[in-house]
Amino acid sequence: MPTPARLRAAAVTTVAVLLSSLVAGCGDGSHDESLSAQKLSWKDCPAPSQSEGGGSAPSPLPDGDQWQCATMRAPLGWDDPKGDTIGIALIRARASGAASGRIGSLVFNFGGPGGSGVSTLPAFGDEYAALRTRYDLVSFDPRGVGRSAGVRCETDRQLDAYFQQDNTPDDAAERTTLLDNTKDFNAACEKNSEKTLPHVRTTDAARDMDLMRQVLGDDRLYYFGISYGTELGGVYAHLFPKHVGRAVFDAVVDPTQTSEQSSLGQARGFQLALDNFAEDCTSKTADCPLGDTPQQVKDRIAKLLKDLDAKPLPGSFPRELTQSAATNGIAQALYSKDFWEYLTEGLEQAYSGDGKILMLLSDLMNGRTENGEYSNITAANIAINCADDKPRYSTAYVQKKLPEFRTASSLFGDFLAWSMLSCTDWAVPGAADHPDVSAPGSAPILVVGNTGDPATPYEGARKMVDALGKGVGVELTYKGQGHGAYGSKNKCVQAAVNGYLLTGKPPAAGTVCS
Repeated sequence: MPTPARLRAAAVTTVAVLLSSLVAGCGDGSHDESLSAQKLSWKDCPAPSQSEGGGSAPSPLPDGDQWQCATMRAPLGWDDPKGDTIGIALIRARASGAASGRIGSLVFNFGGPGGSGVSTLPAFGDEYAALRTRYDLVSFDPRGVGRSAGVRCETDRQLDAYFQQDNTPDDAAERTTLLDNTKDFNAACEKNSEKTLPHVRTTDAARDMDLMRQVLGDDRLYYFGISYGTELGGVYAHLFPKHVGRAVFDAVVDPTQTSEQSSLGQARGFQLALDNFAEDCTSKTADCPLGDTPQQVKDRIAKLLKDLDAKPLPGSFPRELTQSAATNGIAQALYSKDFWEYLTEGLEQAYSGDGKILMLLSDLMNGRTENGEYSNITAANIAINCADDKPRYSTAYVQKKLPEFRTASSLFGDFLAWSMLSCTDWAVPGAADHPDVSAPGSAPILVVGNTGDPATPYEGARKMVDALGKGVGVELTYKGQGHGAYGSKNKCVQAAVNGYLLTGKPPAAGTVCS
């Protein structure tokens, strides 16, 4: 079961695959001089490692230029910058425009936490062609992810079993099993990644980005953060407000929420997305194959999930489509309106006794490839969340909260409530109840909220603007569906974002695109 923060960005890192088948503290700090002066050795990119999701080496850019990769050295522990180091994997596409017009490097984080920027950026390279005219496009595997000292927990075979478990227990025996499985997974993370786990907090990744800024030769950081990437960007702005150049936050995480509040917000957000999906299906001129009314569509889905709890369907042999896998797959499909046709097809197929499509969607969420190998997105996601989030929840506490979650969503409430157990017996204490993103003195940051976003509900954009502080956050609203706004290809949103990043002039605060 992915943790709530994981759900925030999973679709961002898998859309292209599906459609084509992929030390806390304030102040500016100081880096070890030898690290800030290091020279990167850029070379043509190899194929992504399995921990990054596997696949082929990135294809050349439309103009024939090759994607280039390098490794930056960073301290393992930022409290000891002259101690052991780790490698941070980077990827870039050089600016396509004239050298005289180049602004610098535009650093992307696509979210998760746990998503590999090295494998994701090439999948979306065409979307950022306008930005590439004046920027080198750069992304990276944050520490704990992919080839950047990637966290390792369970084996592929163990992960198959982990994702087959019942994540919505109905009785004491099932609750015990879920808790035992969670503890086993977390113990495997400690056994296989004990040295790394204390050093994967978002504050550590933010300090890596400031080192990256220096090594790339920029006086300020130019940044595009999506989903969890907005949290990372906010933490960076808090730590290094004077180093912020032009920054965009899209699909905005509410920085004021605890992990419990985030889960509850996602329950409401995914329910809203499901409501919109059902309304869309039944409002079309052609008959909706899932039901005659929105409520009938949702009732049939609820019945399917209840039936799967008692008797799973054949999925991808030898695995079965369980209730948990189906719920996970439905959530994955609700990230983007482009996925709705797959959800319709998957539900039709499941009603006829075949769970393959819904299982494929679930596998995409979990980072599983067709050959049965997993990226480390789940391990990294849990490691970063548990290092960041101070609260630890018990089964008794979750049971107490179930009515509130079920009120938020009859379909996703249990699923997201029980996900709060993810950090049970985690080896490293969590840093805080929620991140600090206050950034007085920072340059303006464009904050883009989508009214129909299931994973990072729209209200989070206003909370981020308020938390950044007066004169920093500039809010832009997109009245649309899916996770994020820029990737929807809405011309109004893209014009506003591109205009700010390319010219330095943000849109008027309160601008609305539809």
